[in-house]
Amino acid sequence: MKAAVIHAFGETPRFEEFPEPTLTEGDVLVHVRAAGIHPIVRALANGTHYGSTDILPLIPGVDGVGQLEDGTRVYFGMTRPPYGTLAERAVVPRQACLPLPASLDDVSAAALFNPGLSGWLALKWRAQIQPGETILILGATGSSGKLAIQIAKHLGAGKIIAVGRNQQILNTLPALGADTIIALGNSDEEYRDALMQAAGETGIHVILDYLYGHPTEQTIMALTRKGLTHAAPRVRLIEIGSMAGPTISLPAAVLRSSGLEISGSGGGTISPKRVFAEIPHFVEYATTGKLHIEAEQAPLSAIEEVWMRQNSNNARLVIKP
Repeated sequence: MKAAVIHAFGETPRFEEFPEPTLTEGDVLVHVRAAGIHPIVRALANGTHYGSTDILPLIPGVDGVGQLEDGTRVYFGMTRPPYGTLAERAVVPRQACLPLPASLDDVSAAALFNPGLSGWLALKWRAQIQPGETILILGATGSSGKLAIQIAKHLGAGKIIAVGRNQQILNTLPALGADTIIALGNSDEEYRDALMQAAGETGIHVILDYLYGHPTEQTIMALTRKGLTHAAPRVRLIEIGSMAGPTISLPAAVLRSSGLEISGSGGGTISPKRVFAEIPHFVEYATTGKLHIEAEQAPLSAIEEVWMRQNSNNARLVIKP
């Protein structure tokens, strides 16, 4: 079969022949219709993700939209290395396939699920969002961040603060549900002041962090209170991505002087069983027409040209075999 194939970590995949995957008991064969190139796909292909293996050559891709032998159109995931979803066919466990309604087209679904579920699961299961809470989204201008704004509003957030670097995209976020936008790139002091002004008297209850690195450090510093007369309010920081850096400096005094609670959301914190149990609820919301994502598509045969392409408006790239 034709596939995108990685021969060395960090290299661009090649469009070439690859052996067909083998079915074992409980597996199903999926004819791939569309698969997204998400940040995790590139990180796994680079060997830099904590879920990376040392298996080479490999086919990248973590999820997709496909068709079963009986014609059922499904969202699917959980391929086993060296097989991924950027190929003509894939083999996955039967329970890792969920039927899709006709109202959700292939490209939109392939673009939507990975970034959308990152915010959905983080808010529902890691943060356990409560109605009326104030949500801060670090990295709100990317696909995941823009979806997180819409999902937070859907789940009952009272106020949403969107933080990002691209001012042009930031200006579009109120239409998605952001109440306040804050641009990174100015001085640290200006950012902290803007953040505290946006937080107001009620403060920030949940931080969805797609950035980490320096922006997260400055966000945490803004939440640190001086003085010993009052207990600091609880703040749940959910770490999802590390687009701005893999580490932060966290002074001990910050933890003692704030109500900060840090946890992560990703593979290893939420079981595959829980993820697939949530997908029908996510699909129900996605088919209301109220969840929007920009997507661009390219054929699998063009993988070498489009692999590192920066898409307009941070659109998610989807590959069609």
